[in-house]
Amino acid sequence: MIAIIDYGVGNLRSVEKAFEAVGAPACVTNDVGTIREAEKLVLPGVGAFGECARQLRASGLDALVMEAAERNKPVLGLCVGLQLMFDEGHEFGIHPGLGLMRGRVVRFPEDGPRVPQIGWNQIENLRPHPLLKDIQEGTYFYFVHSYYVEAADERDVLALTDYRIRYPSMCARRSVCGVQFHPEKSQDAGLRLLANFAAI
Repeated sequence: MIAIIDYGVGNLRSVEKAFEAVGAPACVTNDVGTIREAEKLVLPGVGAFGECARQLRASGLDALVMEAAERNKPVLGLCVGLQLMFDEGHEFGIHPGLGLMRGRVVRFPEDGPRVPQIGWNQIENLRPHPLLKDIQEGTYFYFVHSYYVEAADERDVLALTDYRIRYPSMCARRSVCGVQFHPEKSQDAGLRLLANFAAI
């Protein structure tokens, strides 16, 4: 079973339905026992980094994500869920993340591309990973965001996306991985990625 962590942000039913579409049992839950017993965890996130971080900590479920990472249980962050895995986010102030990967989350520059980035964009695969199985260089995914990860360790970056600047759109360290885009909105490519995660 895959536990999709419900800490009060986002429409999680669409993620659950996407896993169902690839034949992977998943449930949206905030139950500590269910999350702890799940084989894999999904950490979603929609909105501002600081508010997501605050709600995750207020729920107490941040400790279960950290526990899963320590036990090498697969964890997948989606959108802000990826961002929360890093040290800090610079959105409406500076807010601490989970620190599972080194780096910070910053806004696209004022003289840079239009924000938010909304729509389809490609990924540039940097290294093999089970999450990228059968996903080709240049595959399109669906993005909605104004902030992006600046990874301190390039070894944590699986793929880049070019939006006038090249930024990490997929990251992984040990059993923890995440994507900046929304696989549940990315049609066949997104389903392929979720199936890959389910198979890890």
